[in-house]
Parts: sequence; structure tokens; C-alpha cells
Amino acid sequence: MTTSGSQRAEARPLYAAVEIVNDLPPADLYDLCDAADAAIDAGGGFGWVTPPAREVLEKYWRGVMVVPERHLLIARVDGVVCGAVQLVEPNRNNEAQAAIAQILAHFVAPWARGQGAGRKLMETAEKLAAEMGYKVLHLDVRATQTAAVSLYEKLGYNRWGTNPTYAMVDGHFISGHFYGKTIRPLFVPKKVQP
Repeated sequence: MTTSGSQRAEARPLYAAVEIVNDLPPADLYDLCDAADAAIDAGGGFGWVTPPAREVLEKYWRGVMVVPERHLLIARVDGVVCGAVQLVEPNRNNEAQAAIAQILAHFVAPWARGQGAGRKLMETAEKLAAEMGYKVLHLDVRATQTAAVSLYEKLGYNRWGTNPTYAMVDGHFISGHFYGKTIRPLFVPKKVQP
């Protein structure tokens, strides 16, 4: 069993590290589910309002690992998985949006916030997307997730729209924001021959 996040935070300063994963060993899956549960409880549920049963969450993360167009990045603080983000490639038959990837399920457990994990996850996902040849990233977020909204805007994401009926939480609709960011030049200038 792992030590609780609050006990880790009191022991010494924590620093975030991010990695792209192709496999989730049982201990990492356990910690990832714990981090997701905590983030969902704190209002950052990437689609969930209340934490699902553990089996559902485990199946969700295992499912992410088998979809070729999804790339899972995890953050660790003090060696424990504390957050994640998914970089999702467009469907192969979507020629019109072939240069655009999507950011999904970006979260950090409350006990690990303030250590740079959220920023490092996003910066690593952006770098991976650029290396894969994508030019633009899209993401969306509940308007109530003010720390995430602030982070995305500090990272240069441009809000291009707001949907007032984005999600239903506690029986009420809440707004959601839609963002985009250019991560590589959209047009490459042609060389002029002398």
C-alpha cells in the first residue's frame, strides 16, 4: 500500500516528472486510479462527476493503452503516479483534420498540485505532438476548472468558444471552454530561387 499524498507532501518538497507510457504495471495502474479518483472528487473529472467503480476506471485506463491513436503520459511526484494526459491522434479517415491532435483527460491529483505536474504533462504532450508532425492541438475544459483554464491560457492556448451547456453537474448545466494552439508553423514558405 502506498503512503497517502498528504503524508508525502509533509515529508519533503516534491518535484514532478513526466513519462510517455506503453504499459501500466499493476502498481502504476493502482496509483493512476487513485489519482483519477481524487481529481474527480475535486471537480476535475474529465467526463466523470463522481468516481466510477474501481473496475470501471481500471478498464478505462487499460482501454486507453490498447488504442493506437491514444498516447498516455503520466506524471509522478515522489515516484508515485499523480496525474495524466492523453494525446489523441485524429482518425485516419479524417483527412481534413489530419494536422490536428487533441488533448484529453488532463488531470493532477489534489495532493500533487503546485509541483508543476500539470504544466509538465502539457508541455510533454505538445512536444510529442510536434515530433509526430501535428501542427495544432485542441482541448476543452469545464469553465469551473479555473486552475486548468489559467494553465492553458498561460501556455498560449486560445479560447475560440464557450458552450453554456457543456456538462451537467449536480443537476445544473455548466459552461465549457474550447481551446486551440498552433505548435508548429502552419505554412512553410517556399524557397525563392535566385
